[in-house]
Amino acid sequence: MTLLDRYLLREWLKILGLILCATIGLLLMQALYDEFRDLLEINVGFGEIMTYYAVLMPSYFAIVLPLAMLLSLLFVLGKLHRNNEITAIRAAGLNIFSTTRALWLAGVVACGITLLLNARVVPWSVERARSLKESYRIQAQLKMPMKSAVGMVQSVAFDNNRANRMWYINRYSRIEQKAYGVTVSELDARRREKTRLMAREASYDAAKQQWAFHDGREVWFDVEAAEVMRSVAFKEKIVPHLNEDPKLMLMLSLKPSELSFFELERIVDHFTTEDNPKVTRYAVRYYGLLADTLGPLIILAIAVPFAVSGVRVSPVVGVSKSIGLFFAYYLLTTLASLLGNKGYVDPLWAACLPNLAMIGIGAYLFGRMR
Repeated sequence: MTLLDRYLLREWLKILGLILCATIGLLLMQALYDEFRDLLEINVGFGEIMTYYAVLMPSYFAIVLPLAMLLSLLFVLGKLHRNNEITAIRAAGLNIFSTTRALWLAGVVACGITLLLNARVVPWSVERARSLKESYRIQAQLKMPMKSAVGMVQSVAFDNNRANRMWYINRYSRIEQKAYGVTVSELDARRREKTRLMAREASYDAAKQQWAFHDGREVWFDVEAAEVMRSVAFKEKIVPHLNEDPKLMLMLSLKPSELSFFELERIVDHFTTEDNPKVTRYAVRYYGLLADTLGPLIILAIAVPFAVSGVRVSPVVGVSKSIGLFFAYYLLTTLASLLGNKGYVDPLWAACLPNLAMIGIGAYLFGRMR
């Protein structure tokens, strides 16, 4: 690594660290504004609040890293341009890629860091923070007179299109791991109801991957005549082929942005968009997190050409164009996600198209530079 590489890398890393701290601080203030009052209302102690936000903070790194990289690159390269250092370097015979090769190497490392954050750190942070918040809420509910409602999830509906089964659970207890008021309808290929199993209570055996139903009734239908053929009451019934995991059902009741990478991966692996159209939103989010790995290189591609534009162009103009292109990238990503969620674009393409477009623009801009 040459002296120029070390100098450029050192100056950039200093500014990057400052901007990362500032942006994470702003996001932390927003999180405090959004959730601090809710935590106080359920009587969460100061130490527990600090633990919650300490666990939550790592999830912000993947969000702020692209913006922090853009601003730090524009600042450092703009400073070099303003002081005519870029002109002197290029006059010495170095092209723009040789000048910024240390930044490109750092960009590749940042891609690896982004992948690590999205695959390991952020999922742990999201799941652990949600678990802590849920435990605080449950502890507060245990102190209330109506303890039967502690940890209850109301109205869980689940359509397993692949197996032609529909579930409806009136209440599900996270504490007892039991479902109450359960109805399971099995359908034929034309989505007509063949059997209906109703039970007062049901529990899932994760080891055997099967459900046990208690105090219920099973009804068989004539799908052609749409009439009841037989109805049998039971005290207890174990149905081995009903293997839907309640944790997976509850995941689909959350927004894609509230789930970790691992949880999204589990949903995408278990279902296809043909099996359950509701999965489309989760697939778009999942592939979007994978595509974010290329974010640092895209930031470099749109920052460097404008930040080191010709001497006749003010650095402010180049910075403005670069920031404008970044927001265009953000809008394109939002539009692609919207089209993917609506089913107009395949989820994988919805995640890849904005990145491919920016890579093409970056290659064009570098090709124009002399």
